[in-house]
Amino acid sequence: MATKYKTPFKDRDAQLFIFSKHPFYLFLFLVTWFLLLFYCLPAKKTATLRISGSDDQKLTTASRRCTAGALVYVYELPEKFNAGLLEDCRNLSVYTDMCPHVANRGLGQPVPEMGSPSWYATHQFIAEMIFHARAENHPCRTWDPQEAALFYVPFYGGLHASSKFREPDLQARDALAVQLVEYLSQQPAWQRNQGADHFLALGRTAWDFMRSEDGVDFGANRLLRLPRVLNMSVLTVERHPWEGSNQHGIPYASYFHPSTLDEMVTWQERMRSSPRPFLFSFVAGPRKGVDKAAVRDVIFRHCAESTQCHHVKCSPGAPECHEPNRVLGVLSRSIFCMQPPGDSFTRRSVFDSVLAGCIPVFFSPHTAYTQYEWYLPSDHEEYSVYIAEEKAGQIEEELLKIPADKVERMRATVIDLIPRLTYAHPNTTDAWLLDAVDVALERLAKHVRSRF
Repeated sequence: MATKYKTPFKDRDAQLFIFSKHPFYLFLFLVTWFLLLFYCLPAKKTATLRISGSDDQKLTTASRRCTAGALVYVYELPEKFNAGLLEDCRNLSVYTDMCPHVANRGLGQPVPEMGSPSWYATHQFIAEMIFHARAENHPCRTWDPQEAALFYVPFYGGLHASSKFREPDLQARDALAVQLVEYLSQQPAWQRNQGADHFLALGRTAWDFMRSEDGVDFGANRLLRLPRVLNMSVLTVERHPWEGSNQHGIPYASYFHPSTLDEMVTWQERMRSSPRPFLFSFVAGPRKGVDKAAVRDVIFRHCAESTQCHHVKCSPGAPECHEPNRVLGVLSRSIFCMQPPGDSFTRRSVFDSVLAGCIPVFFSPHTAYTQYEWYLPSDHEEYSVYIAEEKAGQIEEELLKIPADKVERMRATVIDLIPRLTYAHPNTTDAWLLDAVDVALERLAKHVRSRF
């Protein structure tokens, strides 16, 4: 005969009787059940980024869907490798006080005169900080390294490098990079694949991290020549065209950091309808002693002689070359924008040009074509014009050869590229078009899978 278990309630009616007769028991039961749910169920991790010019909001990484095809683990490095560097922000660059630029997680100072909270006076070499802020709230982030296929190392290497450009002691200049590698090599996640699934994101050009023993010393360190770093993937605003097999170009940060798809679409429509009375424009400063920048002088002369060119010759600190409303005011009124090399092959102005819906004109393949393959169409003629340096004095003639219908198609392509070349606001929760960080993670996931 089956054993009968004793129970304080003989049937369902008895239970209801007790709860109706003694409401305290019902209250006690509900409170107990709520506490069990609260403490036993796992909570979603959240992050709050306090950023001026935007609504402070608490975000859950579940608010947007991961489309990269891989989860990303973000290292919580010792502060000396990132946040600790910001404590001495006045000395992060030998050229300028970086304190205003590292504010708001690297977005810089808000620009309210642009009419939207999505605009900031963002420094051209600050992408590493914005990438970090985006990664911390990215829907592909995981806090469990066992789940991750990608491992992001948020080292502010560009800021550190620029603070040491005038350091004569090479060992001191390289010290933090060496310490980073030593720290990583001791981590279990690194040892799993010897760093082949790890990556850095750097806001300066690769040249600033590739000092050679027999080359000219202009202040670079050797981060990207360290053997263990060569096994990692490196995202940088300018890769080395010949020695950067593990380097991948990412966009320079421009001024626009939208939080919603609506803000992005509104801006794109504005650029589509913008009147463009100038055939071409050139916003730049002269360069002395840089062979690859000699073409700038030719463009300046040609532009000054043309009635169809709007040129702005920048001097150090000139507001017309650094304030978003002034820069974009010139570019958005031009059909084509000149993009010759400067101190290095690439320019932030390329991305300002795209943001303004202005078709870029290149004079070196290394300004974009060999740099940003993850971001730009493989058919370069879809979105840009290439003019050989020896024809730099014939710009107007060359541009007038392009049929009007092709120009319209090119500009449409350029404007369609804006989202993927833009760093969205770190606080975005909108499931909008892929931004620069989304594209990087998606392509990195494919690249890392191909290595195993």
